Amino acid sequence: MIRVLFVCLGNICRSPTAHGVLLGRLEEENLSQHVSVDSAGTAGWHVGKSPDPRSQNAALARGVDISDQKARQVSPDDFDTFDYVLAMDRSNLDDLNALYADCGSKGTEPKLFLRSYGRSYDEHEVPDPYYGGEAGFRHVLDLVEDACDGLLADIRARMEA
Repeated sequence: MIRVLFVCLGNICRSPTAHGVLLGRLEEENLSQHVSVDSAGTAGWHVGKSPDPRSQNAALARGVDISDQKARQVSPDDFDTFDYVLAMDRSNLDDLNALYADCGSKGTEPKLFLRSYGRSYDEHEVPDPYYGGEAGFRHVLDLVEDACDGLLADIRARMEA
């Protein structure tokens, strides 16, 4: 089983969107039984809450239902549990790297999601759409869909190795 963790700040916009998009891609490819997906936030403000309604609406408009997800905060154990720990932006990557160093983990080092797997955009971060309008949530989906396609290719290669 390959395990993927997406991480943003509050776990109510970007990381649940990526979580839902990758789950959908895995189901389309009949790989969902081989890959586990989760999401978390570096901050604990929204623990137990559903994704932001704007994220849910934008995702649902593209056929992705993220309404059943609940926010959680990332933990030191996640570095040992997940094969991929993917931050949505540099600020969250810095927070993950600090947690990784503090806990003395020998597990998976976090990476910047878009920079590692994005193919079609010059952007290296998934911007936080929380304080913006609907267009920001659609842009997040554009970036996440592109990067999830690249991540899925990497997962397939890992499974074949």
